[in-house]
Amino acid sequence: MQNKDGYISPLSTRYASKEMQAVFSENFKFRTWRRLWIALAKAEKALGLDISDMQIAEMEAFKDDINYDVAEQRERVVRHDVMSHVYAYGVQCPTAEPIIHLGATSCYVGDNTDVIIMREAAKIVIKKAAQVMKNLSDFAEQYKAMPCLAYTHLQPAQLTTVGKRATLWMNELACDIENMEFQLSNLKLLGSKGTTGTQASFMELFGGDEKKVERLEQLIADEMGFDACVPVSGQTYSRKTDAYFLGVLSGFAQSAYKFANDLRILQSFEEVEEPFEKTQIGSSAMPYKRNPMRCERISALARYVINDALNPAMTAATQWFERTLDDSANKRIAVAEAFLAVDAILNIYINVTSGLVVYEKVVNRRVMDKLPFMATENIMMESVKRGGDRQQLHEIIRVHSHAAAAKVKLEGGQNDLIDRIAADERIPLSKEEILEQLDPMKYIGRSVSQVERFIENVANPIINKYLDEEVKAELTI
Repeated sequence: MQNKDGYISPLSTRYASKEMQAVFSENFKFRTWRRLWIALAKAEKALGLDISDMQIAEMEAFKDDINYDVAEQRERVVRHDVMSHVYAYGVQCPTAEPIIHLGATSCYVGDNTDVIIMREAAKIVIKKAAQVMKNLSDFAEQYKAMPCLAYTHLQPAQLTTVGKRATLWMNELACDIENMEFQLSNLKLLGSKGTTGTQASFMELFGGDEKKVERLEQLIADEMGFDACVPVSGQTYSRKTDAYFLGVLSGFAQSAYKFANDLRILQSFEEVEEPFEKTQIGSSAMPYKRNPMRCERISALARYVINDALNPAMTAATQWFERTLDDSANKRIAVAEAFLAVDAILNIYINVTSGLVVYEKVVNRRVMDKLPFMATENIMMESVKRGGDRQQLHEIIRVHSHAAAAKVKLEGGQNDLIDRIAADERIPLSKEEILEQLDPMKYIGRSVSQVERFIENVANPIINKYLDEEVKAELTI
């Protein structure tokens, strides 16, 4: 039974997946702390400190069994979360208790765990983005040759295809995935740097042997699945790392926002719609409404993420010397919620792109309404080939175009531009010859081949790399 009297984040109740929530859960956090303590003990033992196999085995036995009640009771006394969990672990591991956290400061577990959490969360983001790529790739392939109106300034310009437009959405996601891959490839553990980053405590433990202190970090990195630790730090890893990752998450939000807004406009044009379930209610007042509520939710969450990305940037900028603690409360909210919100965005993005509805007759009607205007350049060029004067023809067609537009806009009439041009004796083309220029396929350029090449060269490598099985993202509400 949910607590109805306390605040509950909608990210956990309505939006983010259980998979992403698990990465930011207390179990993941504190079990990772214990793995880091085990990694530290193993490395210290390997480098000659008096740590026994029995002590490590005892720690291993309780690595997943967090005695939260003991830790929480202890924290009420000492007001320190790390030392409370050191104490709780020691209660379970009395033999190992003297060597738990040996030489380390709080950031050894706190910061290294934060890095590990970002790594695991980023992998989820990439995989879900790859599923969106797959959905859009299938959609683009299906509609690669369907002409539709393209826009500049949200005004009809030339033609594109429904599938070609989908490659624009995919391309932005591909950039985001590449950016996240770059951040992951450069991500390093904090390691065992000590209170101010000088590793003084570890130098004391190993009798001033710098090589052992350096080796200690590499052993920990190996144990936790990293290539290396950061070369230098204060007490914490550089908060720019958080800013970099949230900058990438902001990029995913921007890409999804662009898609969602495009689809909201297309749904208003009645060309393309997001999925709409049989029992879904679009409006409490207007029974006929089919509001694009899923894309609106993407837009809403995306705005949150884009703004949230400022938090770690400010935190990174305001760290004093080797560390301050004004980062902690902010970063535990800002980083977690950015990942959870992007996860929610991608869940919806997967859902929407798996069931897009295209109204082909509406798309074609809107094309044909505007095509006479778009065909005027071809008509003019063909007339020049027949001996016409380019400048004179341009003026003749311009006058007819404006007259036809006025008929449509001011009188609500049909576009009669073709009839006007065909009736003008100065145009050396018959009406049949003019109508030949009204084939939409003449105006889509390389749309089909661009779609095919994009899928082959950009989308498929990402899909094949990250999708060994379909990612299904059912919406809770």
